[in-house]
Amino acid sequence: MSEPLQPPKKKWSWRSQAFRALVYQVVAVAVIALGVLYLANNTATNMRARGIQSGFDFLSSAAGFDIGESLFTFDSGESYWRAYLVGMVNTLRVAIVGILLTTVLGTLIGVGRFSRNALIRGLCTAYVEFFRNIPVLLQLLMWYLFFTEMLPASTEPLSAGPIFLSKGGINFPIPVAGNEHFITLGGLALGCVAAWVYRRWAQKHFEATGQVRSMFLVPVGIMLGGTLMGWILAGTPTAWNVPVQGEFAIENGGSLSPEYLSLLLGLTIYTAAFVSEVVRAGIQSVSLGQAEAASALGLSRGQTMRLVMLPQALRVIIPPMTNQYLNLTKNSSLAVAIGYPDVVSIANTAINQTGRAVECIAIIMLVYLSTSLSTSMLMNWYNTRSAIKER
Repeated sequence: MSEPLQPPKKKWSWRSQAFRALVYQVVAVAVIALGVLYLANNTATNMRARGIQSGFDFLSSAAGFDIGESLFTFDSGESYWRAYLVGMVNTLRVAIVGILLTTVLGTLIGVGRFSRNALIRGLCTAYVEFFRNIPVLLQLLMWYLFFTEMLPASTEPLSAGPIFLSKGGINFPIPVAGNEHFITLGGLALGCVAAWVYRRWAQKHFEATGQVRSMFLVPVGIMLGGTLMGWILAGTPTAWNVPVQGEFAIENGGSLSPEYLSLLLGLTIYTAAFVSEVVRAGIQSVSLGQAEAASALGLSRGQTMRLVMLPQALRVIIPPMTNQYLNLTKNSSLAVAIGYPDVVSIANTAINQTGRAVECIAIIMLVYLSTSLSTSMLMNWYNTRSAIKER
């Protein structure tokens, strides 16, 4: 009885495609590593020859400059690393809020392109064609001129109750800080979790029975109810820090500077024009038969768009939408043009004072690389979760 044939063993020879591929990759990595080492060594040699100091030890030194806008206190005696932290927080402050506003505005405009109302369709089309064809830097300058030149001075602001609008930005009431507000925020967090659980149940109920449950009003009511419950458990705190008009400026309360508002509005309005086209393309990728089937089941146009078209369009929308989120985050570096103290502005000041150009630019690159990779990872996870599951 003959022995069964054994598969031939893989031999690491040049005839093996796997072996050749491994060799090519090792050689490519080695060439890149040698190139990086050569550039680093050449840069360090040239810097030493010119008497230029290098290293990141300057981060522990006193910055020696003030930052006009920060979510936490900072003065000139603080270190450079804390100044960079302020700049990074200011960058994230624009990027996160801008992404949220861009998603809402861009989705509304993209859906509006399918409206039966010719006026709404025309306005949405005009918005897209106007704002996406003007460079974003010009739009930032336009908004900055609007806030600093066209609005009244802080001594004569526009007011709507306790809210003031002037060249100094927007001033508004804020709650007086206290431990009881953490309980209120806890109630809001529980309300958000309960709203998310309800939406999942409503979606599964719709898929199983075809009965439509409220996907907006009820979740909003649940979140408000959770916040109200937390506020009551906290003892119903009612103290507010209300802005008042002083002799030269508006005092107390919270405020948003004209630089922040200009950057946020400019990036949001500009990026939303591209996001709307992404949403429109995603909706058009869904077969028209899906909308006809939903109409045959008795769903309204709004329900068809929200429950049938948009969920199926997500697989097309999410990848290019991620690119727009990354573009918005990176375009925030243009804040230096209007004086907003983001991480690039802080780095420019540090370069002028310390001469550590390579180190400061490396920090900027690290900040934007980490934020971009974090955004990509989150969106890739959401894309995987939203993908259509084949049976």
